[in-house]
This record gives sequence, C-alpha cells and structure tokens, in this order.
Amino acid sequence: MKHPGSLPSPITLRQAFRIPDVSFLSASRLWRRNLLAYSHSWKMNILPNFFEPILYLLAMGFGLGKFVETIAGVEYAQFIAPGLAALSCVYGAVFEVTFNVFVKLHFDKIYDGVIATPVSAEDTVVGELMWSLTRSMIYGLPFVIIATAFGLVDSWWILLAPLAVLVTGFCFAMIGLTFTAFVPTIDLYSFFFTLFITPMLLFSGVFYPIETLPGWAQPLAWMSPLYHAAQLFRELFGVFGTDLLDALGHAAWLVGLGLVLYPIPPNVFRHRLIT
Repeated sequence: MKHPGSLPSPITLRQAFRIPDVSFLSASRLWRRNLLAYSHSWKMNILPNFFEPILYLLAMGFGLGKFVETIAGVEYAQFIAPGLAALSCVYGAVFEVTFNVFVKLHFDKIYDGVIATPVSAEDTVVGELMWSLTRSMIYGLPFVIIATAFGLVDSWWILLAPLAVLVTGFCFAMIGLTFTAFVPTIDLYSFFFTLFITPMLLFSGVFYPIETLPGWAQPLAWMSPLYHAAQLFRELFGVFGTDLLDALGHAAWLVGLGLVLYPIPPNVFRHRLIT
C-alpha cells in the first residue's frame, strides 16, 4: 500500500472496466460497520450537510423570493425546492465517498484490515456505496418532508421520492468514488468541490431555468448530473405538473452514468490495496 501523496500504479482500461467480483453479503458487513460507527456520532455529523440546503431554501426561496416572486410561472421557492432536495442527496453521498473514504484508505488503514478478512477490496467499495446511499436517504428525505410542510409540493408522485434519492445518490456516489480511487492527496478535493460541485450548483438549473444561459452553455448544463437530478425531483414535486416519461428519462440518465462508472472504483481500489 502506497503512502498518501503517491500516485497509484498504472492500471489499464481493460483492468479498470473488468466486471468486479463482488459479494453483496460481504459488502453489507462493511455497511453495518459504518452504521455502527455513525450511531455514535450522528448528532455531530448530520448538522452541516443537512442545514446547508435548508439555509439556501430560506435565503433564496423566501428571501430573494420576495423580489423574484415567480419564475417560469411558479413561486420562486417552489421552483428551487426540488433542486435543493437533489442537492441534499448529493451532499449526503459525495461527502461520504470523498473525505471519509480517503481517510479510511490512506490514514486509518481500515481497508488493509478489512481485506484480511473474507471481505474483498471490491466488497469494500460496494459497502461504501451502500452506505453513501443510506447517507443520501438521511439527508434527502427530511428535506422533502420539510419542503412538503412549507407547501412546496403539489403532487402525490412525491411518494416516489425515496427512489429519486437512491438514483441521485447512486450517480454521485459513483462519481465521488471514481475521483477518490485515483486522487493521490486529500488536498485535491478542493478542486472536486470548487471546480465540479459548486459550478453544477450554480449552472444546472437549480436556481433558474437553463434556458436563460447562453446558447453554447445550455448543452453543457444539460449534461450535468445535477441538472437531471433537479429535473427528476421537479417532476415528482409537481412544479409544472408531472410527466412520468420525463422523470424516467432523467432517472435513466443518472443510473446510466452511475453504471458506466461502477466497475472503475472496485477495480482501482483492488489494484491500490493489493499491488
């Protein structure tokens, strides 16, 4: 195992995209380990990521919303609430699979001990994926409930919100795990959040329709996974009514990206832990 700051040894495309040999039973054991650890610290850990989207809703939706009363024909707070619900899911997933996984991998050396058991390196990654989906549920669903309490939900299709949370969490967990698989130092996460997560928040249709962007920028915004997550929740919230085909299209885009990335982290982690 190399020390933090060192680059991983080269891995071929064929090695990176091989079908991972995963035991979901073994992966669930790591999920249970994380759940037990979280049960001792959840009061401290849940506050920062949970309250940031709530503060955005209060400041932007009900603060700025006093000046921008409607957007695309609906109240501003109602327009931005679904995107902030998606953002809650994103935060729940990516913080877990970036900083937390990096520390376990490089500093705490938890995975070195784990792979000495019947749990394989590939199983550890899937276990972390399962836990990140749990964290997405912890952050995403309470926001949906709060938005409903504020009267920002107009559709019974919101009952499918847990599926939207899982789809969004899966996509962003795979993005975060892929970055973590290759990143040599924890300092580079500033680039991940500042140059990837923050631009998506600002230019993916969370606070305004992407149609207001310049023509050349709209296809880039459409390709953002946060755009599809926000649109998926917007359909379930019933902001402009609910088109199930559109919702399925956005969900399929998120799942498709996640599946494309899925083989990479287990294979790279296996490569880094064993070679």
